[in-house]
Amino acid sequence: MSRLDIIAIDGPVATGKSVVGRLLAKRLGYRFLDSGAMYRAITWLAIDQGIDVEDHASVNMLSSGSTIGLGQKEGEVFINGHLVPLEGKRIEIDKKVSLIARLPKVREILVEQQQHLAKEGNIVIVGRDIGTVVAPNAAVKLYFQASTLERSKRRYQELLSRGHDVELDQVLDEIATRDKLDSERVYSPLQPADDAHIIDTEGLDIEEVVENILKLIEVR
Repeated sequence: MSRLDIIAIDGPVATGKSVVGRLLAKRLGYRFLDSGAMYRAITWLAIDQGIDVEDHASVNMLSSGSTIGLGQKEGEVFINGHLVPLEGKRIEIDKKVSLIARLPKVREILVEQQQHLAKEGNIVIVGRDIGTVVAPNAAVKLYFQASTLERSKRRYQELLSRGHDVELDQVLDEIATRDKLDSERVYSPLQPADDAHIIDTEGLDIEEVVENILKLIEVR
C-alpha cells in the first residue's frame, strides 16, 4: 500500500482532524474516511444492546459479527445496515469509545476493514493509528496536535452548538481521560509515525491548516 494518493492524518481528539480531512479530501477530489466513526459505531451498538464495554469477550464477539459502512451523506455511518445516531448519542459514545478502541480484537477487525477501503487509493484517512498501523507506507503522513485546553474549548463550543448542556471542566476531564487511554493502550497506541509531519493546529482556522497541507503536498 505504498501510494502517494493515501493521506494519513493522526492525532488526539479535537485537533481538527475530521473537519480538515474532509475538506482536504473535497479539495483533492479524494474519498474521505474517519476511522473514529467506525469505533463509535461499535460503541453505539454495544450501548444499544446493553453490553458492558468492560465485558471484552462480548464486545469482541459483537465486533466480529458486525459490518460497518459509510453512507452517501456526509458523516453517515451504518452498522449492520442501521444508521448510527452519532449526533444524538455523541456525548455518551465519546465517554466509552476509547475503552472499546483499546481492545486488540476490535482494532484488528476494524483495521482490516480500513485497509480494504484504503487499498484503492485516492483517499484521506483520519484516526489515531493510520500512519503507524492502517497505512504505514502512505507517502503523506500528518500528525495534528494542539494543547489540551485549546482542544477542550473547541469540543465544548461544538457541543454547545449542538444543544448539549455541558461544562468546560467536564469536557477537559473527558479529553484528558481519552488522551490517557489512547496513548497508553498496549495495542497501536496514539503516537506520530516516525516520518509524520507534525501540524500544530492551535490558533489556526480550518482553511489555514488545509492550505498548509496542500503546500506540503505540492513540494513532494
